[in-house]
Amino acid sequence: MKEEESPWIRKPLEKTTTSLEHRKAIEIQAWWRGTLVRRTLLHAALRAWVIQCWWRLTLARRLEGERRAALDLFSRREWAAVQLQAWLRMWLARRRYAQVRAAARTIQARWRGHACASRGLIQGHYRVLAHGVHVELQILQAPGPLVVTQHLLLPIKE
Repeated sequence: MKEEESPWIRKPLEKTTTSLEHRKAIEIQAWWRGTLVRRTLLHAALRAWVIQCWWRLTLARRLEGERRAALDLFSRREWAAVQLQAWLRMWLARRRYAQVRAAARTIQARWRGHACASRGLIQGHYRVLAHGVHVELQILQAPGPLVVTQHLLLPIKE
């Protein structure tokens, strides 16, 4: 039985002498296939580089967003703490001022009562300063004038 020739089965190559043109054609074909492979590898490397640059940018943006969120949270908490401290200092200062005013009113009432009882004349004034209250009283009685000056400190911390 004779073997049929099939296009799918390769026959062993016969050793023939190749001409110079044939060898040069093979050399050009090998160079072209190498060029195609190198070009494909270059395109793949460039695409990988573009993807890496995009990913690095995405990570940097995400990190910047997280940093800004943390900074915003910190500044909000810090601002709230400062506001609470300011409110407490204001409340304490007002309370101390009210105490000083009440004390001044008490002193004034007592002196007025004493002046009426002793038939003397009391003149005075007070000034509220940033760090205290300055009270100056002049008591005019028969033996001679009496000047009382008092400086009350307010314990307010800056």
